[in-house]
Amino acid sequence: MTLTTAAPELASTTEPSPPKKAPRRKKPRLTVGRFFAWAALVAVMLITLIPFYWMLRTSFSTSTSLGSDPGSPFPVDFTLGAYERVLGLATPAEALAEGGSGASINFWAYLRNSLIVATVTTIGQVLFCSMAAYAFARLQWKGRDLVFSSFIAALMVPPIFTTIPNFVTIRELGLLNTYAGIILPTLLMTPFAVFFLRQFFLGISREVEEAAIIDGAGPIRRFFQVILPLGSAPIATLAILTYITSWNEYFWPQLVGREEDVRVLTVALGVFRSQTPQGGPDWAGLMAATLIAALPILILFLFMGRRVINSIGYSGTK
Repeated sequence: MTLTTAAPELASTTEPSPPKKAPRRKKPRLTVGRFFAWAALVAVMLITLIPFYWMLRTSFSTSTSLGSDPGSPFPVDFTLGAYERVLGLATPAEALAEGGSGASINFWAYLRNSLIVATVTTIGQVLFCSMAAYAFARLQWKGRDLVFSSFIAALMVPPIFTTIPNFVTIRELGLLNTYAGIILPTLLMTPFAVFFLRQFFLGISREVEEAAIIDGAGPIRRFFQVILPLGSAPIATLAILTYITSWNEYFWPQLVGREEDVRVLTVALGVFRSQTPQGGPDWAGLMAATLIAALPILILFLFMGRRVINSIGYSGTK
């Protein structure tokens, strides 16, 4: 009798206990302060997006019809003609009929030039700034701190002060209207980028680098095989910020790269703006070109949005 009654008791004790439910998060209460905070956030978001929407609305209108209904929130005489003009798909007659100049636009050449300038500048600046930051952070050499202090002092010099000396140097070297002339002043390094990476490299554990030294690694091997992999996050941050800055640069490319062969998109948009085919700018074409010019940055933000936001917060840049 004892055995027949003990078996069911054993079976009941071995049954798995039901999983515990995760504690439910309480929904935040909608207080008056929270309501006004959300209202302010939505208002700021709308104010930020309205210029973008207006640009989109204008790009889908015809320049000749915009004056007839300038306050309409919707495209006036909806058309894709502005994009066709910018991409070189419209005939001169079609362009003139919609308020364009009828002149050919080398949009793809301008896009190629912007891609070349931004990509080469980013690669060069990230590489050389990383090497300089490593030398300032991890290598011991005489006068290191003095040189670094002098280098960082350049942060206090407004960029406009160095524009004329840079222009004279580029002109004397015969590099006006060349890719090299546009890229060289920012190719090597900037004080901010060196300072930014040096602060991170200082925080890398010295034991990791000392282990590499025991294995016989020299400074170059330690830099490429130890420091760079550990510093991939801030280096990616710097690359994103550098690419966006280089893509949006206008003044320096306008100064040294006016020829058609090396003209970048930002400068081309300025030239496009100055054209007045029928007594005024081709606003629809200009807005379409601006939207297309912003596409690479929008795509970059679409795929790396979280890292871009982290970059802004990490670097303190606005």
